[in-house]
This record gives sequence, C-alpha cells and structure tokens, in this order.
Amino acid sequence: MDKRIALIDMGTNTFHLQITEVGAAGALTDLVKIKVPVRLGQGGISSGAIAPAAYARALDTLQDFRRQMEEHQVRVVRAMATSMVRNAANGEAFVQDILQQTGIQVEVIDGDREAELIYYGVRAAGVLDEATSLVIDIGGGSVEFIICNVHQIFWKKSFEIGAQRLMDKFFQQDPISANSIAAEKAFLQEKLQPLSEAIAIHRPTVLVGSSGTFDTLCDIDAQSKGNTWRKEASPPPASALAVADFYQIYHQLLTKNHTQRLAIPGMLEMRVDMIVVAGIVIDFVLQQYQLNEIRVSAYALKEGVLDLILSE
Repeated sequence: MDKRIALIDMGTNTFHLQITEVGAAGALTDLVKIKVPVRLGQGGISSGAIAPAAYARALDTLQDFRRQMEEHQVRVVRAMATSMVRNAANGEAFVQDILQQTGIQVEVIDGDREAELIYYGVRAAGVLDEATSLVIDIGGGSVEFIICNVHQIFWKKSFEIGAQRLMDKFFQQDPISANSIAAEKAFLQEKLQPLSEAIAIHRPTVLVGSSGTFDTLCDIDAQSKGNTWRKEASPPPASALAVADFYQIYHQLLTKNHTQRLAIPGMLEMRVDMIVVAGIVIDFVLQQYQLNEIRVSAYALKEGVLDLILSE
C-alpha cells in the first residue's frame, strides 16, 4: 500500500484534517480534506482557558478524525496545536485527554515554529517568487507575519492578536462601529511595532494571505463575478485578489450585519463574524505598509508540515 499521512491542524477557530496518499512515484493524492468549526477559543480565550463546551467539541471532533484515519489505514499522523492550546491554563490537561481518549499525540508548537511551518506551506503553493513578500496568516488566536521570498525567511513573528481575540475586544456592535474600527487599528499600531520596524528594513512589496480568511475573500470575489468554479472544486494552491476587489468586499463587511453578511455568496458561516475584524487587519496592513498587490495561498501550516515530511 502507498504511504498515507494524516495531518491535523488544531486551530483556535477551526480543526483541519488532511489525509494524503504518497504514491510510489511521489505523486500526492488528498483522500480526505475537511475543516470543522470547533471554535476552541469560544467562551474562554479572553480568560485563558479552554471552556468546557469547546473542550467537549474538540474531543468529539478528534474522535471522528481518529475513525477516519483508521478507515483509511493511516500509519503516519502529525497533529499540531497552536495559539489557544499553548496559552490555555488547561492546555496540558487537554493534550493528555486527547491522547487517552483518541490515541492522537498532539504537538503544541510555539509561535516561531508556527510561522516557519506556514512559510513552508505557502512556498509549496508556488505563490512566492524573487520579490520580497509579507505573508500573513490570520488565525483565531494568533496572527503570523513572515517577511520572505521563495528562497528564504528574512524575519518572522507570531502575535497573539487573532480574530477571536480581536472580536472579543472590539466587535461590540453589529455592524461594527466606526469607533471600534478606529480602536482596533490603534491597537494594531501599538502591537505590531516590531513588524513595522522589520518592514522598514526589508521593504516587502507583496502581501501574501495564507488560507482561512483569504480563501473566503477569494470565494466571495469569484462569486461576485459569476465564477462558480471555486465553489465546485478545491481552490488552486495559488490565487490573486486585486486590492480594489478586496476593498469592495471589505466595505460590505463593515456595513452589513450578521444576517446580511451570511447572505453574501461565498461567505462561510464559520467565518461570518471573525472576517470583519480580520478584514480590518488586512486593511491596516495594506495601508500602513503601502502594499498594492495581494496573492493568496490555499496552503498553510499542515501543508508546511507535509512538505517537511516529504523532504526528510
């Protein structure tokens, strides 16, 4: 039998399972690729612990992942937990419960390693070239920034300012108020000072968005133009999103309420609220660092791990 690898990304908002078969000639076939809105940070991220309901949802999801891995006779499993688990007071107990109840050994990775793995995933998508790019991955708990090109990382850092944290802090009215938008941008200005210093040195010209929010923005953009192919098939590893098209969507995100946003073709229910505060982050970065090109990588952390496994 060809080698089968399971990759699990336990994010603060979404859990991903990807089961990939590696053929004899090295050809890759995705047998399973699912994402589940576990919302591990819901109800507990601001207090620094995984809430009981989220804890239970996560264990149920991982038990289902285990069943799928057994069904596909997977031999190699890599499970990674990120911001919520590494910062939660009960994160260690959670990892132990996962091992006892599912047999899945979870690796809790720090922010620096997370940024590095995201880089490998983005690079594997073919979205990088000789130009110096700023990669951004907006998770529920943290946001990773990597200044790089196709050959190397120049600078990287993970900031604990993910969309769930920003939502808890700034999304008090729906639609979001002008005061909250201004407050979030002031917060980003302060928190991202190390990034601003690195930008001044390396001067990236391209913004590369990694999966998540950026995939949804591309889906909305495609459907607004009558293109349904992204809806009917997996998105390509590399896409482009015109800055003007981003701002057309962004205006809708700021002016519509939950129900109206959910009605936007291409919107995912699991992202309908977080995409508002995530959009403000993207706007801030585009304006603050004067970037005028957006590329999108459908690959992120789990594809970076796969890339490393295959190169071992």
